[in-house]
Amino acid sequence: MPTISKRTKQARNLIIKPAYSLEEGVKLLKQTATTKFNESAEAHFNLNIDTKYSDQQLRTTISLPRGTGKEIKIAVLTSESPEDIITAGASIAGSDDLIEEISKGNLDFDLLITTPDMMPRLTKLGKVLGPRGLMPSTKAGTVTTDLKASLTEFKAGKIECRADKTGVAHILFGKMDFTEEALEENLRSVHASIELNKPSGVKGKYFKTFKICTTMGPSINIDLSTLD
Repeated sequence: MPTISKRTKQARNLIIKPAYSLEEGVKLLKQTATTKFNESAEAHFNLNIDTKYSDQQLRTTISLPRGTGKEIKIAVLTSESPEDIITAGASIAGSDDLIEEISKGNLDFDLLITTPDMMPRLTKLGKVLGPRGLMPSTKAGTVTTDLKASLTEFKAGKIECRADKTGVAHILFGKMDFTEEALEENLRSVHASIELNKPSGVKGKYFKTFKICTTMGPSINIDLSTLD
């Protein structure tokens, strides 16, 4: 049986109620962030969906009003001038040369953006990009006709939201050096977007549970009724 550290025990002891309002939860979240590094704030939504059905899949984008607090590396597959795209905010840009690097397994980026006309060229890389969640898609906002605008949006805090095969959506909604107000605002935007994009095939109650935690902290259950 693994040994639980003193820090973890102290953080768990702070959680004394079965569920908290969003405001209480965020305040408690800040108190559980006791590591020496700037932890991320995570939200985990367990949804009443079965993703093996096409009408019960969740995949959308969310613009966090206070940003993510994280610098992301964006690669752009484009027929435009790579220099112009890099000036616009991309970390990597290219055409055949970028495809060649990806095929070799060189994936030194967090997000891949491209245009509709370039998508057929990525088909052969599905086995490389797919398992890592890096294959561009229209729903994720990573297939676009305006590369520069998309770069600006993702740099400013636009994130992808998708449910895994168990029906759980995992979202990073900020860093622990954010104020409570900033974390609350981001978290409300995440919840509202997931609610707005409820799959058409959902029957009955949509949200099962809503939990938040820091990277290294314990889970805090949020009372969904306080968000109505």
